[in-house]
Amino acid sequence: MGSGKVTSTSELFDFQGKHVTVAGLGVSGVPAAKVLHARGAIVTVVNDGDDARAREQATELEALGITVRLGDGASLPEGTELIVTAPGWKPDKPLFLAAEQAGVPVWGDVELAWRLRGPDAAPWLAVTGTNGKTTTVRMLAAILTAAGLRTAAVGNIGVSLLDAVLGEETYDVLAVELSSYQLHWAPSLRAHSAAVLNLAPDHLDWHGSMEGYARDKGRIYEGNRVACVYNVEDKATEDLVREADVEEGCRAVGFTLGTPAPSQLGVVDGILVDRAFVENRQKNAQELAEVADVDPPAPHNIANALAAAALARAFGVPATAVRDGLRAFRPDAHRIQHVADLDGVAYVDDSKATNTHAAEASLAAYEPIVWIAGGLAKGATFDELVARSAKRLRAVVLIGADRELIRDALARHAPEVPVVDLDRTDTGAMLQAVTEAKRLAQPGDTVLLAPACASMDMFTNYNQRGDAFAAAVRELGA
Repeated sequence: MGSGKVTSTSELFDFQGKHVTVAGLGVSGVPAAKVLHARGAIVTVVNDGDDARAREQATELEALGITVRLGDGASLPEGTELIVTAPGWKPDKPLFLAAEQAGVPVWGDVELAWRLRGPDAAPWLAVTGTNGKTTTVRMLAAILTAAGLRTAAVGNIGVSLLDAVLGEETYDVLAVELSSYQLHWAPSLRAHSAAVLNLAPDHLDWHGSMEGYARDKGRIYEGNRVACVYNVEDKATEDLVREADVEEGCRAVGFTLGTPAPSQLGVVDGILVDRAFVENRQKNAQELAEVADVDPPAPHNIANALAAAALARAFGVPATAVRDGLRAFRPDAHRIQHVADLDGVAYVDDSKATNTHAAEASLAAYEPIVWIAGGLAKGATFDELVARSAKRLRAVVLIGADRELIRDALARHAPEVPVVDLDRTDTGAMLQAVTEAKRLAQPGDTVLLAPACASMDMFTNYNQRGDAFAAAVRELGA
């Protein structure tokens, strides 16, 4: 960690009369355009698409006096002094290359929200990572609420940071989920404290390389004031802390599923323990909660709880609030969600496990398992996942467009595990998959939907895939 004091770059920006180009409509672009227009900017919106939804949004903005160019997201509008982009737009788009040549800065919606904070704005407790972000942020918000603080879970979780920053409601602190895309376009962000939960290959087509992906994740630590929270079991997260320039006095705080060392949170005899935010942390520890207070108490979810607790404790929250917040927290649907028990077999929906890192964490929580997997691989390979999880597998049922990649990995690393390969990608395949899994499972087993793949080959999204799994389980149990 850098030892020098970082000067915040979030000075107020005067938008009056400035020519600002908003790149992309959608969830972030429309509110950004409206906010900028309301502050006197001369706004032009450019958008690659020209479909019915885009035309509807364009009509709404044009009624306010905002210029919209549909089907033309490549060229830089003349006179542009600033670009505010939707987070998903890739850095190598011609628009951004032209902006770089012209010396025009590019911000994301998170950067815009950060710049628009008032002088008494609530500090941000920020979370990123390949997996577990939403759960951790919602746990953190539950803990902060239990402490009597006015808070909200915002950011990549689906609640606009612009709304949180500019709305009428006031907050004591915000629990902020940030994606690697958002962090790439947020150069001025300076959180009170931040956590990187884990790092595994993801979105490499967007970032260009694993190094680029990790570098953008690591931006979350820049300028932290109190604590940089990292995963002791994932050295790459600690490396990002070491590379960060932070405020003087900011500490590195680890979390581990094992016994914590000083300046860490961990687990001792079924108890979540803090050895970071206590007096004389070389000798003392503070009990925070029981593992049983975490719902569900799967290993990766306990890690999420420890990260949330570390951020809350960095903000001065008492131990009782950590316990009460974790007890009050309920996970979102499709995240290791217990659906039902049929004939002594548990059926668990983790449709949100859309990559190999998430699926491995899910598989590590149960044994023995009848695993339902497959979908769109997005360039992933499965040898490491299968090799590490093979001993837990009773059988595997494969669905989806890229299922042969998993089948081949199973043949190499778990040839003794029975595999049912369903050669279909229609939505009705899920009922057949669950039926086959029920046939293969024995009392005491878990039938686990943890696809390790995206869902769009068969379903609209992972929510619909999880709903189909739950519906199939209920049908078989009827």
